[in-house]
Amino acid sequence: MEVGLEGPARAGVTKGKVAPLRTFTGASQSKQSMMKTMIGASLLAGSLLVSGATAATAQTKPTLGPYGYGAVKFGMTAKQAQSTRDVVKKMPGNGGCSGWDLKKFPTPKDSVGIYISPNVGLAAIFAAKGMKTPEGIMIGSTAKQVKAAYPHIKKDVHGFYVITVPGNKKAYYTFGVTHGKVTEYGIALNKQDCFN
Repeated sequence: MEVGLEGPARAGVTKGKVAPLRTFTGASQSKQSMMKTMIGASLLAGSLLVSGATAATAQTKPTLGPYGYGAVKFGMTAKQAQSTRDVVKKMPGNGGCSGWDLKKFPTPKDSVGIYISPNVGLAAIFAAKGMKTPEGIMIGSTAKQVKAAYPHIKKDVHGFYVITVPGNKKAYYTFGVTHGKVTEYGIALNKQDCFN
């Protein structure tokens, strides 16, 4: 890199190479100040690009609700759900509801994450650790956070908090809360016929 030292050096191009900014006199102080502003603006723009990309990535992460999870939607037949390549069958239906898992969220041996009904299609999805509702509720959220996210939520006779899914009046959320924290939750169609 060449540096011109005749008078105050300046940022610019000398014989095809960039010369750095150097300040030797008071007259160059305004150039230095301008350069600092330009560098600051460049850094700010770069950080906005990075944070914008992160925010865009966070927004594309699926939520549990209001119509399912990612490409897996309420009402899908078993064949349609399989075609998403996001589910794996765990339990045959034998004429009733079949049990499935989301591939990204496998459940233990004797449980399932999804029920698909032969009558209503995909009927219910149970949350796994790491899933969130569009309102930000997940396993580990406090009862206070649930009540803030869903001000009209009610407790049912079994002690579960239940509310119609915001944005989908054909489905409901059920939250199990123990010691003030969500320990389990799910989303199901009002007309699901897989469990009581």
